[in-house]
Amino acid sequence: MTPITEVAGRRVALSNLEKVLYPETGFTKAELVHYYATSADALLPHLRDRAVSFLRYPDGPKGQQFFTKNVPPGTPDWVTTAEVPRSEGPARMVVVQDLPSLVWAANLVTEFHTHQWLVQAPDQADRLVFDLDPGAPAHLVHCCEVALWLRGRLAADGIEAYPKTAGSKGLHLLASVRGSSCERTSEYAKGLAVEAERALPRLVVHRMTKSLRPGKVFVDWSQNAARKTTAAPYTLRARTAPLVSAPVTWEEVEACRSPAQLEFQARDIAPRLRDLGDLMAPLLDPATAARLP
Repeated sequence: MTPITEVAGRRVALSNLEKVLYPETGFTKAELVHYYATSADALLPHLRDRAVSFLRYPDGPKGQQFFTKNVPPGTPDWVTTAEVPRSEGPARMVVVQDLPSLVWAANLVTEFHTHQWLVQAPDQADRLVFDLDPGAPAHLVHCCEVALWLRGRLAADGIEAYPKTAGSKGLHLLASVRGSSCERTSEYAKGLAVEAERALPRLVVHRMTKSLRPGKVFVDWSQNAARKTTAAPYTLRARTAPLVSAPVTWEEVEACRSPAQLEFQARDIAPRLRDLGDLMAPLLDPATAARLP
């Protein structure tokens, strides 16, 4: 029988809690659900009012992985959903607004990916994002160098960026913006990626072409497009270990000399939140939102 737990007054079914999802570390589905529940105070504000794409891996990272964008069958009627525009026509997606919804979604075994806009205003970008993706033999330390350049360039335009690990190989930079369409934000991001390539030609590439990427950091500006989503802060990733897309300080970025210095697993997040708080909380303050030049 599938166990039922009560979360903030909602009955949530939890299944296969003993299943080992990450064999290398023995990390189980119960630990995954516990991680999301105990990180909710930090994670939920970054999900709230955003349509969520689920990257599901119910049998662990080495099993089948698939994106779920539409509302999954069997979704409880108390989970918020919203109609969102798509090129092929409107679709209905999940919006994770509260702890019961988060625990229900965690039971699906998922990464959380969000758009750079709120469901109330899908035509207005409120986030600017750069995904710094290293092509071997380049690695996370090289991403840090590029991130520091982008930080300075964004600051020159009055935009404050906040870094987080991708939870895989690279880094993400996020900033709060206002008054721009997704198209304009993408255009601006592409312009900075091109500038970065000119300033750091041996290190940066702004095009996705695979033959250009070995030994360089791909500054992916395209995730600002309205249809694209990016891994949310604090989401677990479907990797060999339960790595988290974890916010980091600029001091940590500056001091990084080895990729292992910026690898954080689920067990590391509670102590970081206790000691540092949510390093991306400023993104949630409308007063920090900048206008693009």
